[in-house]
Amino acid sequence: MRWPPNANILILCVLLFLGFALRLYKFDSPVADWHSWRQADTSSVSKTFVQEGFNLLVPRYHDLSNVPSGRYDNPEGFRFVEFPIYNLLQGGFYKLVGILTLEEWGRLVTIFSSLTAAVFLYLIFSERKQRTLGLTASFFFLFIPFNIYYARVILPDMTMVMAVLAATFFFQKWLGQKQFTIYNLQFTISLISMALALLLKPYALFFTLPLIYLAYEKFGKDLYKKWPLWIYSTVALTPLFLWRIWMLNFPEGIPQSVWLLNGNGIRFRPAFFRWIIFERLIKLISGYFGAIIFVAGIFFLAKRKDKWLILSFALSSIAYITVFATGNVQHDYYQILVMPTVSIFFALGAIFLFKLKYNKLQFGKVLLLISMIGLFYFGWREVKDYYNINNPAIISAGKAVDRLTPKDAKVIALYNGDTTFLYQTQRRGWASWQDSLPVMIKKGAEYLAIVSPNEAELEFANTYAIVEKTEIYVIYKLK
Repeated sequence: MRWPPNANILILCVLLFLGFALRLYKFDSPVADWHSWRQADTSSVSKTFVQEGFNLLVPRYHDLSNVPSGRYDNPEGFRFVEFPIYNLLQGGFYKLVGILTLEEWGRLVTIFSSLTAAVFLYLIFSERKQRTLGLTASFFFLFIPFNIYYARVILPDMTMVMAVLAATFFFQKWLGQKQFTIYNLQFTISLISMALALLLKPYALFFTLPLIYLAYEKFGKDLYKKWPLWIYSTVALTPLFLWRIWMLNFPEGIPQSVWLLNGNGIRFRPAFFRWIIFERLIKLISGYFGAIIFVAGIFFLAKRKDKWLILSFALSSIAYITVFATGNVQHDYYQILVMPTVSIFFALGAIFLFKLKYNKLQFGKVLLLISMIGLFYFGWREVKDYYNINNPAIISAGKAVDRLTPKDAKVIALYNGDTTFLYQTQRRGWASWQDSLPVMIKKGAEYLAIVSPNEAELEFANTYAIVEKTEIYVIYKLK
């Protein structure tokens, strides 16, 4: 069924509204849910900006330990990962508007990034007169339970996805112009979007394959002769290159990352395929039943006239997952970046099944309905616990530390290296026994906070004064 373009826009607006509403679930929860350590580290940079000023070239956070770098103490709390564009947005809106908490502004940045990404996903295919495919892909992107959760966490990944899709859309628009010149608004927007995507996450480099395909589609084998494309590539990569060079001045603030490639040797081993294909794609993202739609999309790809563009999305995702094998196996939030590709294949499969008939029986529609019910029901069951507060004690203990200690105090907030507890204290310090306690005191530790202390940890009372003790936590003054 072909609907007029205005009807598609109306449907998309309704989908965006519903998608926004779903992303407000537990919107005001503390940063102590699934992957809270990574969210806390991200929000900690934003909090430091708010408290000490927006120095984008020298981002800092609350963790002073040598755990992230694996080698160097970090007494200044440097944090050099992605360029802090996301933190600028989170902290900037908090300072300018207020009303909401800093954490809620972080979630809003991610929510609107995901909604905007869904719009660009639709526009990319709508521009190629594939509106149904674009609209259906946006639907899955907005409502897959896995993607709903990760479209409201305090992480820069979804903002990077938005920037990549924006760059792809405007690049396509630019190539469609009669005059192929760099003096063009679409060229400028696409270039800025890609540069920002690479700064947000260098992994965006993998997702330039669709752009390369679009250029090949336009110019064929002569694309390497087109100097505007060389300008685009050079200018887009330059900010990332300069940022990486600048980071080298702060080795104590650069977390270890080589292990993400294949640190545990899992790439292409049976466990790799089990985790990526079964545990993540089939179970977590597809809710088992959705895999039927995804597989149908793979078979339907050959019949689509845009199959090579879609294949470029798929190859980008496969290359990214393969290269960063350990990262994708160990952390499910790494799959945020492949969700546009997954959504496209879900859309292909849904369209195929919707049209599928057997002896005039609407076999495909029935199978699609069953698969979608299973996708959303079991997909929700897989991720619903992600919203839960994993350990409420760290919230109570963190508030106690914030209430009972000076604002500039340095704290040991023991949580097995997880910085979530430290973030709740609103203090700088350490999240693990980096060194012996006397050594850490020499390095500036003034208070020790422990949740669910064991007998050995309670014996610290023989040496250090107890600031507050309850059934769930104890706080010591070390100096």
